[in-house]
Amino acid sequence: MNNLKSAIFKFVKMIIGFCFCAIGIVMTINANLGLSPWDVLHEGIYKITGITMGNASIIVGTIVVVVNILLKENLGWGTIINMVLVGILMDVLMLNHLIPIADNFITGIIMMLLGMFILGIGCVLYLGSGFGSGPRDGMMVAIQRKTGKSLTLIRGVMEVSALIVGYFLGGTVGIGTVISAFGLGYFIELAFNICKFDSASVQHRYIVDDINYFKNFFSNKKDDQEVVL
Repeated sequence: MNNLKSAIFKFVKMIIGFCFCAIGIVMTINANLGLSPWDVLHEGIYKITGITMGNASIIVGTIVVVVNILLKENLGWGTIINMVLVGILMDVLMLNHLIPIADNFITGIIMMLLGMFILGIGCVLYLGSGFGSGPRDGMMVAIQRKTGKSLTLIRGVMEVSALIVGYFLGGTVGIGTVISAFGLGYFIELAFNICKFDSASVQHRYIVDDINYFKNFFSNKKDDQEVVL
């Protein structure tokens, strides 16, 4: 029973984390200072295909998951849920105008900075649940594990790469893009430090663990049946 309660608590914590992530992302978009690098990419895809920003996010997340597999980063159920749910929540927030759009520079700066910090808190919550990293954060953690470089540097390189591709696809670039490209890694690290959260210390349960569990379960059940016979 205690294990079930713990699993439910962690799952709810993960979903709340994804909500924070979606809110933070939309706040940076509605800051109206220029899209963040990943959203420049999402908008570029939107302009080419006509799909929503959220759906573009899901497509990009799918591609990143494939890259994570190549980097030998294990996938958790949280990885898959993140890939889908954050995109859906983005569309819900944006299409229903649930977060206001900044109408001046000062308000835009405040929304941009607060949005990045809220996104960082979202990362703490869902990564701490132990159901696996999200697609982009999984890539960030995998690269950190392989290189030993800081999260700020790694996230910065990822953001700039997404920006370049998105720009050539027609995405909108502004001063907010620059702030996000070089500041998001810092705000994620700041949130980690404030919450005293060490992503490397989290013991994640991956999809492969559940597959192995069920294999062993049915194998033992089969052996028990053979003993009875």
